[in-house]
Amino acid sequence: MIKANSMKNKKLPGTYCLVLILSIICSTVQAQECYPSNWWVGMKMNKVQLMLYAGSDKSFPSKCTVSSSNAGVKVLKVHRPENNRYLFVDIMLLPAAKPGNATIRVNTIVKAEGFEIPFVIKERRKGRGTVFAQGVTSKDFMYLIMPDRFSNGDPTNDRVPGMRDQSLNRDTVFNRHGGDLKGIQNHLDYLHNLGITTLWLNPVLENDMPNRTEHGYAFTNHYKIDPRLGGDKAYKDLIDAAHAKGMKVIQDAVYNHVGLYHHTVQDKPMSDWLHNWPVYTNTSYKDQTLFDPYGTKKDYRIMADGWFTKEMPDLNQHNPYVANFLIQHAVWSVEEFGIDGWRIDTYAYNDLEFMNRCNKALTDEYPSITMFGETWVHGVPNQAYFVQSTINTPFKSNLQAVTDFQTLWGIKDAMTQDFGWTEGVNSLYTKLSYDFLYKDPMRNVIFLDNHDISRFYTVVGEDINKYKSSLCWLFTCRGIPQMYYGSELATTGSTHPSDGYVRLDFPGGWPGDAVNKFTPEGRTDKDNEIWNLVHALANYRKTSSAITTGKMMQYLPVDGLYVYFRYDAAQTVMVVMNTSKTDKKVSFSDYTERTAGFTHYSNIVTKTKQPLQDFTLGSYQALVLELGK
Repeated sequence: MIKANSMKNKKLPGTYCLVLILSIICSTVQAQECYPSNWWVGMKMNKVQLMLYAGSDKSFPSKCTVSSSNAGVKVLKVHRPENNRYLFVDIMLLPAAKPGNATIRVNTIVKAEGFEIPFVIKERRKGRGTVFAQGVTSKDFMYLIMPDRFSNGDPTNDRVPGMRDQSLNRDTVFNRHGGDLKGIQNHLDYLHNLGITTLWLNPVLENDMPNRTEHGYAFTNHYKIDPRLGGDKAYKDLIDAAHAKGMKVIQDAVYNHVGLYHHTVQDKPMSDWLHNWPVYTNTSYKDQTLFDPYGTKKDYRIMADGWFTKEMPDLNQHNPYVANFLIQHAVWSVEEFGIDGWRIDTYAYNDLEFMNRCNKALTDEYPSITMFGETWVHGVPNQAYFVQSTINTPFKSNLQAVTDFQTLWGIKDAMTQDFGWTEGVNSLYTKLSYDFLYKDPMRNVIFLDNHDISRFYTVVGEDINKYKSSLCWLFTCRGIPQMYYGSELATTGSTHPSDGYVRLDFPGGWPGDAVNKFTPEGRTDKDNEIWNLVHALANYRKTSSAITTGKMMQYLPVDGLYVYFRYDAAQTVMVVMNTSKTDKKVSFSDYTERTAGFTHYSNIVTKTKQPLQDFTLGSYQALVLELGK
């Protein structure tokens, strides 16, 4: 840590100063890149902080000034960090600013050494909250895609000269496979037909790391879409095409860390840009230390400031320049690409006060936008701590929603444990009974698997009845359902011995694939059985007011039989799950609080209609029934 940093803890102009990174290299100092090269008129965030970088082997003259050639851009202040290869420059876009080219000029004592930085002022996008920045709600069905493993739409970008990772080998899970954004765009009809309303992509920003770059979580350039995925144009084309089909796009945000080869790590602007330790210190992954009333400052700091891995240095969000850089990039991404919301990686490892600032900055600019944070923790109170909740604690989060690992553990217990006082489906029932801890549990994202955990079809021992019952739960429980690519099929995969085995290619996504599971003909009978169920549930859900906006009532499970209802004034949906090893009799008279007055039901999958009479449900089977009068 530095002894005296004249910049540390100073308040920057404006409530939400932004950070624009400008990369500059020359024989003296010459503009090379601009991160980003633009801002917009009419933004609430009209104060922007430029970060000028001279390059690892250059430095800025000890005396220089900064000016603007555009009357609509006013230079407010220049900040000098301890590393003389950087300058931070605060500018303001005045109300009189007009769209068009602008120039930022760095003036030195020797006139010939001055240089100009191109800067563009743009018109804002039209239709925020209706065309983009729409956010996701319980009416949506999200589909998570790892772009490198879904489909290769443009083989010309499989390898990019000059990048550190030149691997391209589909025979190993540890190398790149060549999937890209064009491949996703090519299959939008497939996804739309399945019932998907929203795409969530694993990170698409540049990851210029030496290896394991397929996952995308080690950013090396915040302002560049990875060229191996197709670059900025491919991303914009995909988002525009998705929006044209009425679909949304969620971007994966990583605020906690960057890749080891990010230039702010290789050549830090200031010594406290990262969380520094005398020796390498990994986070403890113990979220309890953040809210433990009896905890120590030492344990808190190790959890919050320890590094996630050695390859992913931990950003110091207490540093105002770091905080501004991250907040600014989030806002820039929404306006530049037209995304609809954010999934926030490793939420609990960020500085939580910083996250409140960042979340507020986004909603101030885009009132309809939504954010949900990854909270891979154990315990409903633990999870509720990081989201808008009813818990009386000193820290109050403004995060709207979380990835609901607690209900995942509950449905897993229901399908893999025998029924008991707290075991089996009682685990799921109990976790949902804690929903009073959330301000709005309907916003939580529920799921069966993702890129970090074993495929649920494998978790349930490839038992198709258990898997289909779990899918019935996924599409009818409160919250926003999310499916991992390929989980609409009988896709297997375990994180043991490597997480790469849950990130296998979607069959048919590459030219020459022997099997094409994008088509019914290319699927196995089990694939089609699962696909057809997902299709029926997802598309029924689109028009079901009870499921998407209605209330929920669950009955206490009895010997493995679990019944709950989704209902409103217009519709009542009954979900029956038998999680026992024997058949169970279902009597509608046991659920009269919700079944009274109804005379028949329709099975929403088979479309068959039956009178409201007792029936027997097989082991690990589930039904979704719409009640009628």
